[in-house]
Amino acid sequence: MKKLFLVSILVFFFGIQTLKAQNFSTHQVKEGETVESIAKKYYVTPSDIYTYNPDAKKGLKPNTILIIPISKANAPKVVEKRELTGFKEHKVRRKETLYSLAKEYHVDEEDIKQYNRSLYAKPLQKGDKIQIPVYKITEVVEENPDFKTYIVQPKEGKWRVAYKFGITIDQLEELNPDMGEVLQEGQELKVPNIEKDAENKVDYTYSYYKVLPKEGFYRLKLKLGLDETQLDSLNPGLKESGLKAGMILKVPYGKGSTDLVDETASYAVNLVDSISDYNEKHIAVMLPFRLNRVEFDSVNNTKRSIKTDPYLKASLDFYSGVLMALDSLKTLGISVKVDVFDTKNELSRVSSIIVENDFENMDAVIGPLISNNFEKASSELRRTNVPIFSPIGTNLNLYDNVFQTRPSDDLLKEKVVNYVKKDTSAANVLIITDSKHINTANELKNDFSRAQIIQSRKNKDGEDVNYVLVDDIKDHLKPGNNKVFLETENAGFASNVTSVLASLIQKENKEEELPEINIRLYTTNFNSAFTGDEISNEHLSKLQFSYATGSRSYSDIEPDSFVKHYARNYNITPNKWAVKGFDLTMDVVLRLVSSENLYQSVIKAPMTEYVENKFAYKKKLFGGYYNDTAYLVKYDQLNIVVVEQ
Repeated sequence: MKKLFLVSILVFFFGIQTLKAQNFSTHQVKEGETVESIAKKYYVTPSDIYTYNPDAKKGLKPNTILIIPISKANAPKVVEKRELTGFKEHKVRRKETLYSLAKEYHVDEEDIKQYNRSLYAKPLQKGDKIQIPVYKITEVVEENPDFKTYIVQPKEGKWRVAYKFGITIDQLEELNPDMGEVLQEGQELKVPNIEKDAENKVDYTYSYYKVLPKEGFYRLKLKLGLDETQLDSLNPGLKESGLKAGMILKVPYGKGSTDLVDETASYAVNLVDSISDYNEKHIAVMLPFRLNRVEFDSVNNTKRSIKTDPYLKASLDFYSGVLMALDSLKTLGISVKVDVFDTKNELSRVSSIIVENDFENMDAVIGPLISNNFEKASSELRRTNVPIFSPIGTNLNLYDNVFQTRPSDDLLKEKVVNYVKKDTSAANVLIITDSKHINTANELKNDFSRAQIIQSRKNKDGEDVNYVLVDDIKDHLKPGNNKVFLETENAGFASNVTSVLASLIQKENKEEELPEINIRLYTTNFNSAFTGDEISNEHLSKLQFSYATGSRSYSDIEPDSFVKHYARNYNITPNKWAVKGFDLTMDVVLRLVSSENLYQSVIKAPMTEYVENKFAYKKKLFGGYYNDTAYLVKYDQLNIVVVEQ
């Protein structure tokens, strides 16, 4: 028993020593103390204490030992205040000096001289009678608060302020409960009172990662490929403080794809305000016009060719947007030379275009549209490092010179899943799917472990019949909020499910004892099944159908000059292809004239936004650039509105 007690004492002792080495201290709880009062005493937040003492959430008991992290805040200075209350007479003895008397009476030598002025002219001698001042001493805390006021700078979001002052976003929100969701320039916030040179600097040549709950160094190594030592070198002091949920970590640019934070993605940079280079720029546009197939012998035949050839129609629409962008750039004083090439959707034609023309001196290339043609062009232009932009391709080979402008399907899926996860209101999750999308349903099940999967009914051969019955869904709904994922590319199945779901929404009826049932519909793969004639937009609006997309609808915003000018020039409103041609051309050229080069513009302009599209490029660790931003939109009153940037 004694041996066990000794071991316990040694473990506790060495544990305390380890805590001290890791910038922690301990506190023994006294009667009547609360977490809030203890946090105030040590200049930390209550969440700091809960992080290292989770049982404290259940209440504090006297004599409990708490682990307290050392605050980065400047603790107030305690100074002595002296008040003269009288004098004591002293007769100097042999060998006594001013120094020995000052020590004996706990005063300074200067204090003794001040009240015995003769000692300024002669030394202290045996037999002298002197007055020793007597002081009343009290300790006074100098005004040096543990927190200070910080003024939010332009385009700063929560994570950047939290990172700057070495706290989590939750801690920042705890200090500023009324701060709001989006910070405003000039807003005043309470932050830890650390020295200016101790503030963390945001470096946009790096990415920033938000630590998830219960995430340790092992899981981060699997996710980011960085071990504890590497993370600590980028984030000094991390080993000592340990990982906390909501902590912001600096990581190499492009590391990881989920939970990276960059609040600049919420703030578009207007490059028109940053134009610094008015030299002529030279770009190329490569599109599959396939003009060799067009019948030019008559107007009717030409029109028929445009209607029947989807490649030609898409190319013409896209190019019309390019021309509108060139007009807009011209009004800004920017001159652009554009070479337009018909790739004919042929790999050999793409190669010959590059061989026969001086691409080495091009500032940028837009296109080709088709993925295999783009792969051919980007691989051949790779040796000269000419930047090349893919208007619509995904899952491209991201060579160092490649810019993938369309957000990846994985990013769109993550956008929806994370949005649903963020909704903390109690909710029942259902996943409705057909057989072709069962893998997606199972992945969603991993994200929402309590979710129920409902599959399409099948015929006797085990094949989908692409419908469900009311009872198939009704039995799984619960009173209150129900969130439903629908994963399909079948228009009939989408129509059937949305019709059933819309019919199951009900308001509370106390007389009939009917509970309120709310249903909100989501998909991680928005496709033509949700836009065809078979599906009811009224049902989608009733369900507040939500999905992620790389482009919003310009009907969501006030018609701008582009939309009006386009309609004036072409007597038609611009479609998605035309808007993408305008947005992408504007972005490429404005990046060229506002930065040293397109690669540097990624850092200088983390995000840009135009009529329907926004561009926030991230660099793959060993490769090119991908667009890492998207919109979350929903059906609302038969309109599609942006829910989240």
